[in-house]
Amino acid sequence: MASLRRYLLALGLLLGASAQAAVDAREHDAFWLWSGVAPQPVLSQAKSLYILQGQVSRSRRDPSGKVHFIAQGMAIPRLRQGEVWVVYRAHTLHWPETVYRQLLGQVQRWRQAGNPVVGIQIDFDARTRYLDEYASFLRDLRQRLPAQYRLSITGLLDWSSNASPDAIAGLKGVVDEVVVQTYQGRHSIANYATYLPRLDRMGLPYKVGLIQGGQWQEPSYLQDSPWFRGYVVFLQNPPPTPEATAIRPNRSVPVDP
Repeated sequence: MASLRRYLLALGLLLGASAQAAVDAREHDAFWLWSGVAPQPVLSQAKSLYILQGQVSRSRRDPSGKVHFIAQGMAIPRLRQGEVWVVYRAHTLHWPETVYRQLLGQVQRWRQAGNPVVGIQIDFDARTRYLDEYASFLRDLRQRLPAQYRLSITGLLDWSSNASPDAIAGLKGVVDEVVVQTYQGRHSIANYATYLPRLDRMGLPYKVGLIQGGQWQEPSYLQDSPWFRGYVVFLQNPPPTPEATAIRPNRSVPVDP
């Protein structure tokens, strides 16, 4: 009997693994476009673009530890299709007034150039136990943000399971969406599926963030969720081909692929 249970368990794991499929960006229409990632043909079908334009962090070279806004990403383009979210990566929530002015000024320049900017997204890895502090920061940012812009944030899978109800409630009426990331670094989180049934508990509109080429199997209940708003795929450069690797010259300084 024990051997039968082990067999069934192994079979279930095998079937689950086979059901996983690599994330094909061509099957989606919303994408993150990060600094250093080359444009791909799938961008022509985009209905939503989340485009990195800067980061907020403490300067390692400044002895005073001042917080700076560092512009990143592409120069201001002239996009005409879909909707654009201007994305900012935050490494700290202690923003001086100069950072707010620089960030909001940049968003305004994107809008003035004719781009269909609908809002900004803050990409900050807020630990679950500090989510209430993040909510307080976002309330202040929401008040500073012009009314025509929406506010999006990235979120961790762990929020749905371990965040306090009060902390989650602090996000309601403040953010317009949470894009929950099912990946870490450049790879899908191995046990992402265990968190998905609890996402509705947040009571917030959410999208599911996928990594291009990563693993994903959509659960049958997801499309029926009143809170689910679709997917966003993080685009990444393809790995080098064996031929390119073979002829790559030796370099004394490593090159980021």
